[in-house]
Amino acid sequence: MEKAKVYFTREISPEKVVEMYKKLGVELPGKVAVKVHSGEEGNQNYLKPEFMKPMVEYLNGIVVECNTAYDGERDTTEKHQRLMENHGWSKNFKVDIMDSEGETILEIPNGKVIKKNYVGSHLNNYDSMLVLSHFKGHPMGGYGGALKQLSIGVASGHGKRYIHCCGNDGSYEDMFNQDQDSFLEAMADAASSVVKHFGKNIAYINVMCNMSVDCDCCNVAENPCMADIGILASTDPIAIDKACIDLVKNSNDPGRLHLLERINSRHGMHTIEAALDLGFGTDDYELIEVE
Repeated sequence: MEKAKVYFTREISPEKVVEMYKKLGVELPGKVAVKVHSGEEGNQNYLKPEFMKPMVEYLNGIVVECNTAYDGERDTTEKHQRLMENHGWSKNFKVDIMDSEGETILEIPNGKVIKKNYVGSHLNNYDSMLVLSHFKGHPMGGYGGALKQLSIGVASGHGKRYIHCCGNDGSYEDMFNQDQDSFLEAMADAASSVVKHFGKNIAYINVMCNMSVDCDCCNVAENPCMADIGILASTDPIAIDKACIDLVKNSNDPGRLHLLERINSRHGMHTIEAALDLGFGTDDYELIEVE
């Protein structure tokens, strides 16, 4: 497999997101789903809709999300839609909670831990997807980027619990009592099924700003621990996540140690290792800096 191209700019602006997408040289066809993180109620770090607006409008895309597997303001469609309104998503874009009318199954015959992925049924309404991720830490996965958006992000509320429980329809408590590496492998399995579903009609942008050790799913998150780094774009979800982690490692910012401790303590790199085994991308990349 040849090196994946990962485009990188240190400038962070709404207009630069569009420019980085254009660098990919791809045209996402048809009806485009733009996968974002809506941000849990109370979270201060998530990327706001105003930042996403030029990119979504350029694609004439529809902002998509799915309900959560834990209690909060996004665990039912009614509450999630209300939050999307309160956070400004619905005021700026067409918004689709993809599991609002149930779920569909993506098969994973070569899955390491799970053999099927329960995703929002509306996924079938889209011809292509832009995975627009906020790169940061995560309490369970170690970090959140493209692979997490593909797996947990696209899964239905039930599907999220199924991934967390490593292929069992367990209880809420069961989600937090699984073998860590098996959970990360289940995430890689789920991500692989979404990549297969869209084929070449999918692209990835990671924004490295507001980098807390906590995810945007936390209603009370730690403040960012290091300075913003930039925006990355690629057609390879493994390469873009690996490039983000390498940029953190190679940073001179002392706050990187706190973020890396979160990633390493949760075995975050194992998600990338499992994804590599599944063969839907590469960690051998060329970082192409854009002024």
